[in-house]
Amino acid sequence: MREIIFDTETTGLDPATGERMVEIGCIEMVNRVSTGATFHAYFNPDIPMPAEAEAVHGLSDAFLADKPRFHERAEELLTFLGDAPLVAHNASFDFKFLNAELDICGLEAISTARMIDTIRIAKTRHPGAKLSLDALCTRYGIDRSHRTKHGALLDAELLAQLYVELTGGRQIGLELSAAQETTFAVEDMTIRRERVFRSARPHGASEDELRRHAEFLESLNSPLWKS
Repeated sequence: MREIIFDTETTGLDPATGERMVEIGCIEMVNRVSTGATFHAYFNPDIPMPAEAEAVHGLSDAFLADKPRFHERAEELLTFLGDAPLVAHNASFDFKFLNAELDICGLEAISTARMIDTIRIAKTRHPGAKLSLDALCTRYGIDRSHRTKHGALLDAELLAQLYVELTGGRQIGLELSAAQETTFAVEDMTIRRERVFRSARPHGASEDELRRHAEFLESLNSPLWKS
């Protein structure tokens, strides 16, 4: 199953007040394994970058001045996304900004039916725990030492590792059973993961091995089972 893990950086908290998206990072996964395919872009928002937002992600007006506008790469982004489920941390925030940018371009919004929110998954796994990306990475031992500021592609890479842990972790595929589909619900969202297993290798003693085993048993001196 193909899924896209993504993150955004913005000028603020609400596109309804005129805030814009300035960065998006996307990572392709197939069957919960990264394929190495990514989409990453910075955008000139055509509005000044607030100091508090720049302090979070480090993207300045000067840095973004020569970057393309969102509409210049929108079709390329949509082609990369395809029709795959889209995974994000606090996904409603990222969807809100992504769809606001698409609306400005006159393009169709992405359905929230495709949205998978890792915060909602984490909330069911760890009720009452801290649910920030940093806190969850610490919980699962995911190295984030290179993360000094927020960055869309870097955060998507961390989230991809976290998503695997939240939905089965490194144990995915170790179960010894026939092919099956595992389904679990997160509030009003249902996630399905297909698992394909190899059948156990046929094994059994050969006639020669059985003969030698019988000879060995006969050679034992007063075994308990003959008492």
